[in-house]
Amino acid sequence: QVQLVESGGGLVQAGGPLRLSCAASGRTFRLYGMGWFRQVAGKEREFVGAIRLTGSVGGLYADSVRGRFTISRDNAKNTVYLQLSSLKLEDTAVYYCAAQTTLRRSLTQQIQYDYWGQGTQVTVSS
Repeated sequence: QVQLVESGGGLVQAGGPLRLSCAASGRTFRLYGMGWFRQVAGKEREFVGAIRLTGSVGGLYADSVRGRFTISRDNAKNTVYLQLSSLKLEDTAVYYCAAQTTLRRSLTQQIQYDYWGQGTQVTVSS
């Protein structure tokens, strides 16, 4: 079992930064990739960014956040971060982190993830 706990959400003004964290515990040696998704009430959950936990591959991002969000990892702490910058009103959502316990081709598809956190709310105000 793997437990994921997100933190760092909150209220931020448009244009501002915010950093989300996702701490993994449990069988973390089995993790191969971690991703961030977000969901607005009444809408489908969507991919935001992801990163593999092995090798030197950089982050993968949705078009809507590329250049504004940065995903990074600290393997020693079993933690993945999502740095949000130049926030827009439309970035308001509940942000979820997710983990893959096997090496999979896709990092963008929700169905490819085995564990999910409880989510953290990000609200961007004007």
